[in-house]
Amino acid sequence: MTTTAEAPSSARRKHISVPTPQVPRKRRSPEEIAAASTFEGERRVLLAAPRGYCAGVDRAVVAVEKALEQHGAPVYVRKEIVHNRHVVDTLTEKGVIFVEEADEVPPGELLVFSAHGVSPAVKNLASERGLQTIDATCPLVTKVHREAVRFTTKDDFHILLIGHDGHEEVEGTFGHAPESTTIVNGPWEVDQIEVPDPDKLIWLSQTTLSVDETMETVNKLRERFPNLQDPPSDDICYATSNRQAAIKKVAPEADLVIVVGSANSSNSVRLKEVAKEYGAKRAERVDFANQVDEQWFTEAATIGVTSGASVPEVLVQDVLRLLAEYGYHDVEEIVTAEEDIVFSLPKEIRKALQEAGHADVGRGGRKRTACSD
Repeated sequence: MTTTAEAPSSARRKHISVPTPQVPRKRRSPEEIAAASTFEGERRVLLAAPRGYCAGVDRAVVAVEKALEQHGAPVYVRKEIVHNRHVVDTLTEKGVIFVEEADEVPPGELLVFSAHGVSPAVKNLASERGLQTIDATCPLVTKVHREAVRFTTKDDFHILLIGHDGHEEVEGTFGHAPESTTIVNGPWEVDQIEVPDPDKLIWLSQTTLSVDETMETVNKLRERFPNLQDPPSDDICYATSNRQAAIKKVAPEADLVIVVGSANSSNSVRLKEVAKEYGAKRAERVDFANQVDEQWFTEAATIGVTSGASVPEVLVQDVLRLLAEYGYHDVEEIVTAEEDIVFSLPKEIRKALQEAGHADVGRGGRKRTACSD
């Protein structure tokens, strides 16, 4: 497919992403850092597992890659497909154009909705513009959307949506029942909340939050509203819970925890916070290995390493190679759970692959194990 002349030049200039050059930084040598270290003895790495890509992220990224293969460039994506600089920059180089809203996409072109999900209003706008669309919303986010619709339309509940106001996922969920939803950013807001009927309340949550903070918010909400109902199953996704559980195991033994993940990745930011809360003497978040400051090593005999759910493993391996240069050769993987979930690709991609004669189109992602969800 080719870009039509109707694409607004101002929008195109604004939204074409140029990968950030990774300029090598001048580092102090391993010998200098060893001489400045405040400890003696062996250096080691505790590598948290699970870490990195979850099934929803893998599905979304593969969906965009398959869309490029089937349709050709450009493929438009609303917002970032997942919150990771490396992924976004790599897809941009392949011909993906990231936009903020559907009205920036030329009529008739292909638009992918990100893993974070969208509101019905966004889908309606895309339809009005005659766009071809692929919905790469994580199935676990879609589950929350369905809950929002069911509890407000069928059961006439008011929803207390625990999440970060302004986050794409929260905007999408809120948009499914805007007249019957109140966003609660955290426990500090509970006292200011007003609801139409305290006996007809249910809480839902953003899928990438801190498990502990979410439950603190729920407990405070229940103190004010004793009849608050729970969702039928956990909204915080398995991957977020598993990664937080793994870093909780690593943190008490770590002088330093390095979380690989982007600043706009909610679950990556939460991992850094959880590491500190559970005993890590220091915790830092980086997008890339070249952002790691070797000065951190002078007081760190044991370094924990993990990554957010939208982070490809190659970025973690880059960090491990850097640590090895500074004497951290002993790497022990701390495994707290095994993950084998793989979600089906979006139906639009499956249909295109079937029409092209591909036999293996059932599951999305690079894994080929049994799906437990």
